[in-house]
Amino acid sequence: MTEKRIVAGSNTGLRLDVFLSENLGELSRSGIKKLISEGLVTVNGDTVQASYIPKQGDEIHIILNEENPLPEPEDIPLDIVFEDDDLMVINKQKGITTHPAPGNMSGSLVNALLYLGKPLSDSNGDPLRPGIVHRIDKDTTGLILVAKTNEAHEALQKQIQDKTARRIYYALCYDRFRDKEGTVDAPIGRHPKDRKKMAVISGGRPAQTEYRVLRQYKEYTLVELSLKTGRTHQIRVHMAYIGHPVVGDEVYGRKKNRFSTEGQMLHAKIIEFDHPSTGEHMVIECPLPDYFERILDRISGSELE
Repeated sequence: MTEKRIVAGSNTGLRLDVFLSENLGELSRSGIKKLISEGLVTVNGDTVQASYIPKQGDEIHIILNEENPLPEPEDIPLDIVFEDDDLMVINKQKGITTHPAPGNMSGSLVNALLYLGKPLSDSNGDPLRPGIVHRIDKDTTGLILVAKTNEAHEALQKQIQDKTARRIYYALCYDRFRDKEGTVDAPIGRHPKDRKKMAVISGGRPAQTEYRVLRQYKEYTLVELSLKTGRTHQIRVHMAYIGHPVVGDEVYGRKKNRFSTEGQMLHAKIIEFDHPSTGEHMVIECPLPDYFERILDRISGSELE
C-alpha cells in the first residue's frame, strides 16, 4: 500500500474525481471513483463524495493498492466481425464480462483480447480495460467496439458521448406493448437498498431509451431498442420500469422463466459510427444468437397481427 498526498491549489471548480484524474496520470476517472466510494480518498481527514469541489489548501490523501494483479492473456474464442488498423468490432458471446475487475480477473473479453497479442488503446490509463470503448453486460450478447490506438479510442468514445454513434439492441420482453414505439425517459442511479442494483430514482443520472415494437406474441414482445444514453443496466432497468422486463433477466425480471435462458434475452445487434481515421459512416450488424432464434421459433405460433 502506498499513500499519495495532494494539496489543492486555487479552486478550479472541478469535481474531486475530475481533479484527481488530471493529477494522477496512472489512474482513470472510474478507478478514482472506486477509490472514493471505498473510502480510500480523504480531504482534510474526512471522506467525501466524488462530486466534492476541492478548495485552496485542501489536503487530499489517496491510498493505493499496488498489489492488484493485471489481467492475463487467455485463449478464449472471439467472433471478430470487423477489424482494421484502428479498431475491432467483436460479437461478444453470453457469459463473458467485458473487462476484469478486482476479485474477478479472468474469463473476460479483455483477457481474450490480450491473448491475440494485437495493439490496444490504453483506455485512458486504465490497466483493466485496454481497448474497451464501451461495455455490455455479462449475459448480454452482441457488438462491442474495441480501439487499437489511443486516437481511435478518443474519437469513438466522443461519438458515444455526443450521441452520434448509435447502438441498437433486440430484446424479448414480457407481455404486449400498448404503444408501438416510444421513449422511456427516466433517471437511473444506484438502488437505495441494494447497491449492486440500479433503479429509476429521483436525482439519478438522465437516461433515455427509445423502443420500437418489432413483433407481438401472446405473452411476449420482440422490441428494438436504441440507447440515447449509456447508463449501467439501462435497457434492463427501463424495461422493468415500464412493466415489460427482459425475459431471463435474473436481477430485474420475473422469477419464472420458462425458457431457462441463464440470463437476459438482450442482444446488441447493430452499431453505427464514423470511422475514426477515414470518416466513413460504418453500419455493422450481427445476427441474433442461436439460442435467441430457437426461443423465437418456440413462440412463433402465438404471433399476433
